[in-house]
Amino acid sequence: MAAYENITIEKGMYLEKGGLTGALEKLDPSENYKGTSLEGLDAFQRQLKRFGIKVSGPDSDCVEKFYRTSNSTALFPEYISRAVHQGMDLENVIGDIVAATTHIDGMDYRSITSEPGETELGLQVVNEGSAIPETNVTVQSNLVNLRKHGRMLVASYEALRFQRIDMFSVTLRQIGAYISRSLLNDAVNVLINGDGNSNPASTYTAAASTAIAYDDVIKLWGELTPYSLNTIIAPTEQMKMLLTMPEMKDSFAGHNFHKTGDMITPLGANLIHAPDMTAGKIIGLDKNFALELVIAADVMTEYDKLIDQQLERAAISCIAGFSKVIRGASVVMSMS
Repeated sequence: MAAYENITIEKGMYLEKGGLTGALEKLDPSENYKGTSLEGLDAFQRQLKRFGIKVSGPDSDCVEKFYRTSNSTALFPEYISRAVHQGMDLENVIGDIVAATTHIDGMDYRSITSEPGETELGLQVVNEGSAIPETNVTVQSNLVNLRKHGRMLVASYEALRFQRIDMFSVTLRQIGAYISRSLLNDAVNVLINGDGNSNPASTYTAAASTAIAYDDVIKLWGELTPYSLNTIIAPTEQMKMLLTMPEMKDSFAGHNFHKTGDMITPLGANLIHAPDMTAGKIIGLDKNFALELVIAADVMTEYDKLIDQQLERAAISCIAGFSKVIRGASVVMSMS
């Protein structure tokens, strides 16, 4: 009998570093399955196979299958977390705007910053015997503001027992999409207003309040120098203005879009739609230097309720925040 078929799964495993999957991987390492039919599955997925639980596809099982045994019941919170993560990945643009991601154990975290002066933005010629120019790295004065985002899942086991897991996953993915959207709103706020360390983005006013001209985009590029304009974040109205600029309607560019699927973007910058962002502003940034994502707690579910009380009410949440790395790596263009 394979090792994964003899594991006793307990809710206490969720408290271990790496959660349930981390605990299962210690008892049943995936590397032991290289060259077998189970290669490519992680320890959690092997447990689903052990109990014959199909979580996706037209032949997915009903939710009640998780509750056939005490071992399979303990898998339910991890399944929920993974489904929520799938929703976050569908809506996730955070990876396109952060320079680094930091996981912390606790709620107190101070980031570091480097604010080079005009003479430090490029490498300087150092004469023989002269001092080498310095770049000062300092700890931020204030802690990163960590916020909790989530939803309360309210349903009884009786209400869900005969629902297909695949259908239930749709609701969970919607929760994940909400969390990702909330994180984007937090990131936008930090980029514009700073993280509480007197580091808001520099702001300038566009030539007109009702339309964006190509000259405005060029100015945004110039204001960000010497950093690269590789990402633009805009609310719905300003996104429409960008996409309807005459330069964005170029026939050759349209041909390239139909041929490759690659949408034309201003100066090659990645366009990110932030529907909840305050109208009348556009953020230009260099994603390689502007922002740090700090995660205090990844997606969490109240596993006690999910295991012991057969669902009823369970919170799904994550705790994260953002810190500015280099203030000059982001610029705001205001329409008024």
